[in-house]
Amino acid sequence: MARRFCEMNKRMKTKGIVTTLAVILGASAAHAQTDQRPLDPDSRVRSIVISPPAKPVGSPSPVVQPRVANTQAAPRPLSAEEKEIGRLSPGKIHTKITEAKRLMRSRPSLTSITSPTLDYVTLAALQMDTGQIHQLTVSKQSFLARGTELMLTTSLGTPVQLRIVRANGVNTAVTIFDQQGRSLVPLLVEFPIEKRGVFRELAYYTSAHPALLSPDLVKAGQTYVNTMVDLAAKRLRDKGTNVSPHLVAIAKRLCVVEHTDHERFRMENRTALFEEIYSLYALNELDTYRYSVSSAGAGGMVQMIPWAYQLERRSHPAAGLNPDFVAGMRNHGNALEAMLLYMHDTWNDLAANEDVKYALDQKFATEWELMAAGYNSNAAKLPGYIQRGGSAWRTLIPRETQIYLQIYRSFDSLLPARKQD
Repeated sequence: MARRFCEMNKRMKTKGIVTTLAVILGASAAHAQTDQRPLDPDSRVRSIVISPPAKPVGSPSPVVQPRVANTQAAPRPLSAEEKEIGRLSPGKIHTKITEAKRLMRSRPSLTSITSPTLDYVTLAALQMDTGQIHQLTVSKQSFLARGTELMLTTSLGTPVQLRIVRANGVNTAVTIFDQQGRSLVPLLVEFPIEKRGVFRELAYYTSAHPALLSPDLVKAGQTYVNTMVDLAAKRLRDKGTNVSPHLVAIAKRLCVVEHTDHERFRMENRTALFEEIYSLYALNELDTYRYSVSSAGAGGMVQMIPWAYQLERRSHPAAGLNPDFVAGMRNHGNALEAMLLYMHDTWNDLAANEDVKYALDQKFATEWELMAAGYNSNAAKLPGYIQRGGSAWRTLIPRETQIYLQIYRSFDSLLPARKQD
């Protein structure tokens, strides 16, 4: 998603007491914004920022000619083999992902001091009938171009066709077929992360490739999110901050809503989209959204900006949040504690405001709407929207935040609470 971001939560005066609100930014593993109207600074959507691939300099490359396919073509029906792939258990998938990572890391390098080339990525894919893991090398430029089709030969000598389904950095989804039309299961991508042309680290990530998705994977992702949020709430409670169960339930939903692409939400099957996000959590667990970074510096699972994170850390020293922002955001447990602390503080401030209390009493605002809107944009402005708009306050919030509330409402209706919590 190419986006906008809100960098505040300013100090809000409630009944003469100055309280501080921080804005937490959320992220999708990519949120492409198609609306060309001027962006409201009080809302933001999330994106993965990937530097444009540098022009290859003297690096060997596969001899391939990318061609852009018709991305609007109707999806092909699943073959019997692909249906069998879909029955791979999450445990079996993780075993194969671990094996693929070991193979990738064991590849010989030219010298011990040579940094990986920035221009190529390596994919690992499972051949179901033999259990073999193939590796493919493709230029980053082709890998990041949606609809590109390439004819490649794998590390085991098998000719295959690679197609880019969704291009989104490390979270790029692909399909791979051999000459007999059999699907290879994409397992892992090795992606060189760079900053201004300088190598930073090798990312290992598994996208929600169509060949991997299954109901069991969705359930595993739901379990992961729910367990991690519950554990974060318990740790905070043990440290003296009791976060309301209602806020904990909202946080579990926001872990999906935050990463829902707004364009895809409008254009695609919404249930499948939400289940895809859960699948990402199941496939990557502690590394999910590790490399999701916005242009405002928000990162990771909860997409909090540095200023907001440090504010929560100073406000709650007993919580022991990691003083290093990047490390704190990459650690799901630490990041979720920061998220829950923000929600706890924000709700306390909102609930003490007379306009907000009136809106809740008259039932033209709900706790989840206010928290979701405050999480996506500037929570300090919500009382003013309510005071001016009354029951029509939702029409005054930023347009992106209106869509954000639509996503939350849709998620709650399509995936009932009994399946989420």
